[in-house]
Amino acid sequence: MIPPRLRVAAYVIRRTGAGPQLLVFDHVDFPEAGTQVPAGGIEPGETPAEAAVREVAEETGLTGVEAVAELGVSERPHPETGQARRTTYVQLHVPGRPADGWVHQVAGNGEDDGLRFACRFVSLTLAAHLADHQNEFLDRIHS
Repeated sequence: MIPPRLRVAAYVIRRTGAGPQLLVFDHVDFPEAGTQVPAGGIEPGETPAEAAVREVAEETGLTGVEAVAELGVSERPHPETGQARRTTYVQLHVPGRPADGWVHQVAGNGEDDGLRFACRFVSLTLAAHLADHQNEFLDRIHS
């Protein structure tokens, strides 16, 4: 039996007077992928929190985020390949007041190199329909 791919999904929360907001993005060149949160593989030796901070920086360009808590683990297979995956959802906090929205182009050696992501913060209620069931632990976000 092939072990599941270990992954992380990041719930980056920005606090506002109107309540908490979640960082999401859409693929500029592949809108059919749907709205998502930063996510990706956990590298050898990384904790889920470390992987979440790294994935946020790689996929959105946002730095200075801090891990708050692990919220849950999902055992959903990859929606296209069916490959087994174990995804740990991590809540992170972003200090200060980052921009409401921006476009980030991924740079590096990985498979995401060159992809462009349109990033933005949305209310938790607007994040209820994320791609790949990534909304499954939103109800566990710590205030």
